[in-house]
Amino acid sequence: MNSWEIYKAASVVSQGGVIAYPTEAVYGLGCSPYCQHAVEKILRLKFRKPHKGLILVGHDIGQFYNWIDIKQVQNSTEIMNSWPGPVTWIIPVNRKAPTWITGNQPGVAIRISAHPVVRSLTKYAGILVSTSANPSMRKPARTSLQVRNYFGKSIEYIIPGTTDKNNNPTEIRDAITGQIIRTS
Repeated sequence: MNSWEIYKAASVVSQGGVIAYPTEAVYGLGCSPYCQHAVEKILRLKFRKPHKGLILVGHDIGQFYNWIDIKQVQNSTEIMNSWPGPVTWIIPVNRKAPTWITGNQPGVAIRISAHPVVRSLTKYAGILVSTSANPSMRKPARTSLQVRNYFGKSIEYIIPGTTDKNNNPTEIRDAITGQIIRTS
């Protein structure tokens, strides 16, 4: 991974663009969660219903304090001990979290990734939407070529790189109940 690729992707994100990047198991589509039109573009590209909500990734929990109400979570030590890593936690939102991210959910799904591309990217671009790079009902892309085959020039930039060797997308857990929503 070259730092200019990270800077280029961060620049695209800051201008309201959509990017693709390698994650723990698959390529992700990302954009700034503050940019509603970019989020809506991702939903259109994926044929995804907006009521489901989206995952956000970052490199530090402090990046999410404007979005979440961590005081409602009793097991915050367990959450912090799982990061950085391939576990996504659904944490109660605060009133500042926009519905184009949360959908009709009472929480927002966040992950502090251990993947070096995601960590570098979120250091420079800030928190990102992170959803698998595939249209609904299709297998997630695991290479930049598969991303290009799915989306052509509909996304502004693809960071080259490799995904980690995880076979499945990251585990998703409810921060309040501890319930596993999706296994890895």
